[in-house]
Order: sequence, then C-alpha cells, then structure tokens
Amino acid sequence: MTKVLIVDDAAFMRMTIKAMLQKNGFEIAGEAENGSDGLKKYRECHPDIVTMDITMPEMDGLQGLREIKKFDPNAKVVMVSAMGQEKMVMEAIMSGAKTFIVKPFKEEHVIETLKKIVAI
Repeated sequence: MTKVLIVDDAAFMRMTIKAMLQKNGFEIAGEAENGSDGLKKYRECHPDIVTMDITMPEMDGLQGLREIKKFDPNAKVVMVSAMGQEKMVMEAIMSGAKTFIVKPFKEEHVIETLKKIVAI
C-alpha cells in the first residue's frame, strides 16, 4: 500500500485529501501543517509520496520541498497549488517536485496523478 504524507496548513484540505486517498486504497503516513512539520514527519515516517501545499506559514511548501529533497534526493513530492501560482509551481518543479495539482481539484485527477508518480 502506498504511504502518503499530506502537508497543508488548512485542516479542511488535509481532511479532504485524506478521505479521498483512503477511499482509493492509499495509506496516510502522516499529516503536517507547514513545511517544517512536514520535514519532521517525513523523517519519521518515510512516505512513498508527499502532497505539499505551496502557501503555508512558518515554512512554505517550496522551502519544505527543498529541505525534504536535501534529506532524501529520491523523495516524490507533488505540489498542491491554488490558481495563479504558476511562478511558484515552476520554481517547485525546478527544485525537484515531480508534478503539481491545482486547487480546486477533482478526485480522479488526484488519484491518477499520484498513481503515476508512485510508478516512476
């Protein structure tokens, strides 16, 4: 079973993604509300994949991505962004993110995207 770490400052988004993934056979390895907490949780639970929001307090998703990639260059991180964050998304891809999902998203798209990334 694929283990996923969900990193998002909005509890509602974490709940939404968690329910969606569990319904489709993914295991939730952990949840974090910012990049700093995400890095800590990543080190603890070694997930197969991470969903990472871009805009978060304390440590944003771009910095969180960079720190996770320093710790594990093979980490599979999928950025989750709102519309209008194209510049940040490009920066995230250049920093090692595998791909991105734009909010609001459809369940089928999220599941299909994560399955493709896990298979890489």
